Amino acid sequence: MGQFGNQPDFATNDIKEIATVTNTIDQTTFLNGSIIYIGDNTTLGSDGCMVVIPAGVRAPGGGLPTAAQSVAFYGLQAGGFLPVTVDYVLASNASNTTTVQKLIAAK
Repeated sequence: MGQFGNQPDFATNDIKEIATVTNTIDQTTFLNGSIIYIGDNTTLGSDGCMVVIPAGVRAPGGGLPTAAQSVAFYGLQAGGFLPVTVDYVLASNASNTTTVQKLIAAK
């Protein structure tokens, strides 16, 4: 998805619900460079937040990334997409918590 020559402007495959966000970083939670649709923002009085590890991030020296390498995006609204591709959506990192819900991963 996006404005790149080799990507369509819409999701085409590997569409799946992210039933529960977790801080587990392994093959079971790997999204392989997916875009994320935000279905619900239930935070009261503020914009939503999502903690992610962007696509391609690896631990120093190789291997799986760590929660310390995550990034928090704020100002997310229901019915929109996170503007980056990601490999993991985390429940939280050291200072942020994912507050948006009903997430869909797609490519």
